[in-house]
Amino acid sequence: MSSSKPRVLILGGGFGGMYAALEFERALNRGAHLDVTLVNHDNFFLFTPMLHEVAASDLDITNIVSPIRKLLRRVSFFHGEIEAIDLEQRRVGVSHGHENHCHALPYDHLVLALGSTTNFFNIPGLADRAFTMKSLSDAIVLRNHLIANLEEADFECGTSQRTGLLNFVVAGGGFAGVETIAAMNDFLREAICFFPHLRENMLRIMLVSSGPVILPELGEKLGTYAQRKLAEQQVEIRSNCKVIAVKDQDVTLSDGTTITTNTLVWTAGISPHVLLNTLPCEKTKGRVLVNEYLEVPGWPGVWALGDCAMVPDRKTGEFHPPTAQHALREGKIAAQNILATVRRGWKKPFVYSTIGLLAPIGKRTGVANILGVNFSGFLAWWLWRTIYLLKLPRFEKKVLVALDWTLDVLFSKDLVHFRTTRTHTPPAAEKESESTPV
Repeated sequence: MSSSKPRVLILGGGFGGMYAALEFERALNRGAHLDVTLVNHDNFFLFTPMLHEVAASDLDITNIVSPIRKLLRRVSFFHGEIEAIDLEQRRVGVSHGHENHCHALPYDHLVLALGSTTNFFNIPGLADRAFTMKSLSDAIVLRNHLIANLEEADFECGTSQRTGLLNFVVAGGGFAGVETIAAMNDFLREAICFFPHLRENMLRIMLVSSGPVILPELGEKLGTYAQRKLAEQQVEIRSNCKVIAVKDQDVTLSDGTTITTNTLVWTAGISPHVLLNTLPCEKTKGRVLVNEYLEVPGWPGVWALGDCAMVPDRKTGEFHPPTAQHALREGKIAAQNILATVRRGWKKPFVYSTIGLLAPIGKRTGVANILGVNFSGFLAWWLWRTIYLLKLPRFEKKVLVALDWTLDVLFSKDLVHFRTTRTHTPPAAEKESESTPV
């Protein structure tokens, strides 16, 4: 990077980091005099609101990801891991490649958009046994696991193990948990008819929620509606209940129940990125405290947003929630404020009120609150798909997702079990192939 230009370093390619980078991309197209680099451990942007649809075989694996190098042509991209952040020396240690080559990237402005990690709350056995839904690989692994369970349970020798194979538990009554359990339920109940030794009444699909009603963000009325609809779809809901231990194939709940299963999906908690613990700046609940301009007080040139930041809400006196719709707008404002700082202009405070919240709950049914107005049923489901399709980056991906959704109406879900391990040729086979004349 040229030292004559202000150097901007964005750490993280989630909603906050990516939309900050896209805002800089537009500024660079207009002739802005900056060097901007985005650092991310994946070379794609993952559209996480549709992650559960990949797990349930509604969407093709690659249709909810966009290659960063196709999204950004003027902003530089570093595909690697963030190893250390040195605020005093104004540089970030990164590594990349098969050999983990290390580099130190200097900056004049640093954007912390590191996102969050899964919080297992130190529950015994949970981190080792649970599935998560944070990444594309999580969705692929869960999809493969669901199909593998059905395949194994279908064999007569699996009869004794069938209970554990056909019991499925999702922990977490928020958006991620409800969307995941609804998608899993649709997938499993549609797929089971293709397995001759299995019946739908063998499935036990359970949602464990710590609150009295699921989807508390939407209010009691919509949460109760969603709970009733899931129950009609034969999802068992355990309210006011928590997972307290996981051992082998037993999941123990706080009400004393023990469920035999090899499928526990954990969506019940997040933690700030571990690198934030190494930073000397002020933090609240592990997240970086910023001012209304998304600046980190006491550290000029350092900005934070998204899941890793506590962003004050001037209207309520509280903090903005760590949602995607907030993060993407924070990314835009952070980029605009950095540009204003470089040009010695006026910065904008981050002011935003949630427009709406939507969640699909299975069987082409959804719940939504848009500008304070509640919707439910098919209309809410249709709104969810329409709004998120419009938000999906790149026209190419919009077309592919729309095509997948259309085909999903016409055909049954795919049951292909992907092998993710590398196949090794036995030595004997190698020798035979070498000696065989062509």
